[in-house]
Amino acid sequence: MLFVVACGGTGGHVFPGMEVARELRRRGREVEVWFSGRDIEASGLGDWDGVVFSTGARPISLKGAPHLIRSFFRCDTRVAKRRPAVLLAMGSYSSLPPVIAARLRRVPIVLHEANAVPGKAVELLSRHAELTATSFAETENWLPARRVKCTGLPVRRELVGCARFDDAPAGVFTVFVTGGSQGAHQLNRLASQALCLLKQSGVDDLYVIHQTGRADEAAVRKTYAAAGVNAMVRPFLSEIGRAYATADLVIARAGASTCFELCLVGRPALLIPLPSAVRNHQHANAEALVRRGGADEGIQRELTARSIMRYVLNKKNNPQSLAKMRESLLSMAVPDAASRVADELERVAGLKAALS
Repeated sequence: MLFVVACGGTGGHVFPGMEVARELRRRGREVEVWFSGRDIEASGLGDWDGVVFSTGARPISLKGAPHLIRSFFRCDTRVAKRRPAVLLAMGSYSSLPPVIAARLRRVPIVLHEANAVPGKAVELLSRHAELTATSFAETENWLPARRVKCTGLPVRRELVGCARFDDAPAGVFTVFVTGGSQGAHQLNRLASQALCLLKQSGVDDLYVIHQTGRADEAAVRKTYAAAGVNAMVRPFLSEIGRAYATADLVIARAGASTCFELCLVGRPALLIPLPSAVRNHQHANAEALVRRGGADEGIQRELTARSIMRYVLNKKNNPQSLAKMRESLLSMAVPDAASRVADELERVAGLKAALS
């Protein structure tokens, strides 16, 4: 019985999909992972030694139409040859060719939506799915008359229980800034300036971990050095669990993976949603955590370096507030999300086998 996990596109789709693939493998299932073939997807493979199939999918556009058509025929040929018991698609443009091919070949489809507001692909394809699994309970409101179940978002298990960074001084207030693996220029600029202002205001017990992305690494490093801020600046952090373990406060975008990682490790955060996110879904993600008391939200156009500095100082001086936020986040964690999704896939595959 073969299970296909289509999780290409971005890290936010790859990492959760790979967690489900590994869970299925732990259960002794045969699993194929389908990527679109982008370089960024390789970072999510880790120790995966199973089959990986490249669909060749590209973002949907008039220019990309030929790629889309070729990708569909690649997927259709693969589905016809391998006859999977069920296909899991994790959303984004990379889901479209695999799901259409599976639908036409009568292979059951399960979708997973990471964000609080579903993407256009999931909204469109969910009417053809046996089930749409969601990360946030709120997502069901966007998918009326669909079969929906909230499973949480599968996040990397290795994030839990990590050791602090050895270079981080003990007993100082540590802020972890991240715009994701690709960085976020405006967040990098605002946060680095704010933390420099904090240092200049007389706060000496401060340490910064900043994942910048490649484009801003040199500029951010120079900014901290000029202000005398003790900082670890990296374009990409492979040991993200150690960064969370070291941090007292996180400043980040509000991608779904970041939100659920914060819940899993219990790290309070100032979330600054990406203003250009499709359907403003990062705002909805942040709002879900804010509503439960686990995070605060800052609107990028309203923020200044000084307002962020004041926010960080307030949190530093109020450890009780941070403790309450940690408790709220941990209460929202879904550490067995990958297992819950795998359960649904096995259920759907079992129904198909029973009807065959």
